[in-house]
Order: sequence, then structure tokens, then C-alpha cells
Amino acid sequence: MSDNITVAGVSVDTRHWIGGRRVASAGTFTDHSPLDGCVLGEIARGGPDEAAAAVAAAREAFPAWAATPRAERARILHAVADGVEKRIEELAIVETTDNGALLRSHRRGVMPRVAHNFRFFADWLLRLDHEDFETRGHTNHVSWDPAGPCVLITPWNAPLMLATWKVAPALAAGNTVVLKPAEWSPLTASLLADIAAEAGLPAGVLNVVQGYGSEIGDALTSHPDVRRISFTGSVPTARRIAASAAANLTPLSLELGGKSPLLVFTDADLDLAVDLAVEQYDNAGQVCLAATRLLVEEPVAEEFTRRFTKKASALRQGDPRDEGTDIGPTIHPRQLDKIDGFVQRALAGGARAVIGGHRKDGQYYAPTLLTDVAQDSEIVQEEVFGPVLTLQTFAGEGEAVRLANDTRFGLAATVATGDRERAERVTARLVAGTVWVNCFFVRDLRAPFGGSRQSGVGREGGTWSFDFYCDLKNTVTAPEGWDQDHG
Repeated sequence: MSDNITVAGVSVDTRHWIGGRRVASAGTFTDHSPLDGCVLGEIARGGPDEAAAAVAAAREAFPAWAATPRAERARILHAVADGVEKRIEELAIVETTDNGALLRSHRRGVMPRVAHNFRFFADWLLRLDHEDFETRGHTNHVSWDPAGPCVLITPWNAPLMLATWKVAPALAAGNTVVLKPAEWSPLTASLLADIAAEAGLPAGVLNVVQGYGSEIGDALTSHPDVRRISFTGSVPTARRIAASAAANLTPLSLELGGKSPLLVFTDADLDLAVDLAVEQYDNAGQVCLAATRLLVEEPVAEEFTRRFTKKASALRQGDPRDEGTDIGPTIHPRQLDKIDGFVQRALAGGARAVIGGHRKDGQYYAPTLLTDVAQDSEIVQEEVFGPVLTLQTFAGEGEAVRLANDTRFGLAATVATGDRERAERVTARLVAGTVWVNCFFVRDLRAPFGGSRQSGVGREGGTWSFDFYCDLKNTVTAPEGWDQDHG
């Protein structure tokens, strides 16, 4: 078996990246493209041995990287960003081939954002400071000390961008990293290892190990030398990670998806509200932040549905490499089966498909809107992670907020209204880590990001990232006696 595969003309190494070198495994797993189901290649399948080797490499590299001056760490991260920008086209086509998201989005938004992630946290590191304060004449000085090796486990729906949301601040903070990408979309993580090495990141500071779920995950998350774990994915997997980390009391940051609402009030700009609703089909609905529950005030529900149906029906579904495509395929046959299972059970339970409600050829699922759904039904309460929305109506703010908050999740919410005071009243009562008003998916890295309830634990972004990836230290110095001790 060759150690390299060629994907859309780009060479990708299928081995792990551990301690600054490529490492093979005895076993492999097959990576398929969602575009046509073809085999992209055989990927090194790691297990406990590879996990131990990666953590050992990260532990060995940690003291020198932690001691590296901030300005030098920032310089190297900017060099990584430079490398990403030079290879945007390669990264875009490889990721589209590997996970099925739109090529135009990767070119214009996602991969430039990957570079921005490194630049932002490099720059934030240089301005990271806390004003000293006094207590009875004693000076308090707060510092952010690097924590140690970090295990970062990332999902398949936006592989490189979501990985670098974690990798960039962890490295900026002075930590070393073991990155475990999702097995359904591992390829751009391998390219990131190449880019980081070319940028001068020292050996062992970034390690990339591939493998299937718990085969390697348990060994990583239970390792006593791991100081931080950040995970984006499902609630059941998060429970397993939390149990694994518990023995060592390893701090966790968990982003676990959601079942977010879009509240449309009578005074909203209906065209804007429809645009926001249709936008939820982005990436074939495989977006953790997606507002999949449309909650529409009764007087405008009929007109909203008419306009939504017209706009959504015009979406073009097909090859994500085509500039005119709006919706690509789902990532994997298992995900397609899961989506269809949700929809068919809902239809059998009395829901009505306004549009969609069925599979299409290949790994495509028709954009779907379901009505006549009960609040306690599975389709309203559980995350589908596909191009499936539900529509319910409400009468007044109180019912809108009650329906919006009536799930076990709390990642995000979107509100469409023309009344600023109403927006303030409603957003104050919503349970969500992020609330958008008359907009969607505006993400500033200076802001905290994370979920409430079972949508996650902790916040990352800006200083919150450094609070997580560092051990915060407060040094208290007495006001007198210093000169006598030191001349």
C-alpha cells in the first residue's frame, strides 16, 4: 500500500504525523468520497500504541514550546497561516472531495477562515494581559501558564475549520497538541501537519493521529499526561469522553450540537426571515448551529410558508464542485440512513412534508420541511443533522419562548423581528450560547462560543480560549521587603 494518495491532483499522506515524522499503522480504514462513493484511499488506523506515541511526543515537546517567547510562537502561527493561504485551492478541493461541502464555500470562506484562526490567536496572544490590582497594598498579577499536552477531537462536517478553532488557540497558549480528526473526513488534517512543519513548528508540538472512534479515542482521553481535552460531536460520545477523562480529572471543553430554533414574529421582514430559514440547508443541513425548528407567529405563518416553499424549491442540489450548486451530498451512507429514518418515522407519526421527505440518487437527501409535528415528537426534540426543518406556529412571545426552550439543547437561536425592544425581551429569555437577531452564522473569534444544557460544557473564543487552554495563575507580591532582599 502506498503511503500517499492523490485526491483531485493533490498528494495526501495517509500516515499519522507523530513527533515530526510520518508513522504507519498495521491496520487501515477506507476513506470514501461522498461525491460518488468512490474509494479515496486506505488511511492509517491508529490504536492505543499510536495514541501513546503521540502523547509521548507531545509531552516531550511541551517544555521547549511552553518556554518559547510569545512573539516567536505568534510568528510561527502566522507562518502556518501563510502556508494555508498558499494552499487554499488544494485544501478546498481535497476537503470538498472528502466531505462533500461546497467547493465555492471552501475557496471563498472556509479556508480563508482557517488561516484567520491562526492569525487571530497569534495576535490575541500578544495582547493577552490582565491589569494588575491591589489588595491591602499587595499586588496581584494574573498570568496564563501553558497547561500541557492537549487532545483535540474534531467532527466531519467542517473538518479543517473546526480543527483549527481548537489547534490555533491551544498552540498559541504554549501547549502541544494531539489532533484526532473524524474518520469520515481525515485528509485535510494530514495536509495541515505538512503545512505546520513547513512553517517551522517544532517536532512534537502538533501531532495528528487517525482512527476509528473508541479504538484510539479511549486511549487518548484516558491518558494521564493529557492536560486538556476539547471535543466537538455528539452527546453520547461526549459522555464516554467525560467518563474516560474523569479518572484524571482532565478539564473538558465540549461542543455537542443542538436543536436550535428560528423565531419569526409578525413584525419581521418576511423576505429576510425566509432567507434566514432557507440558509439552514447550508452544507446539506450538516451544521451544528442550524436553526432546524422554524417557529412562526400565526398571522404570518401561511405567507411565510408560501414564500419559503418557493425559495427552497429553487435550490439546486448536485455536485458540490459545480459553482451553481447550493446543496451537496450527505457525507456517508450511514448518515443518509439516519436522516431518512428520522423523516420516515415522523411521516408515519402524522407529520406532513411540505417539500422533500425522501432520498435522491447517490448520497443526496431532498431539502425537507415538515409540518404538523408535535412538540414532544422525536423530529422536534432530536438532532437530525441533515437538510430537514420543522415548522410550528405560536401565538405571542410567551409561547414562542416556551417552544424555543423546550428541548434538552441550548447551542444557538435566531430571532427575526422588526421590534428592537421585543428582540431584547425575547433574547434575554432564550437558553442558548449564541443568539442571532435578523442574521445568522456571524462568528467573531473575540466572542465566547459554546452551548448550554446538553449542547456543551465551557466556552472558547478570545480570552475564553486561553482561560481553557492555560492554567491561570495569580501571583501576589508584598509591598515591602523587596529592596532589602535584593539590594
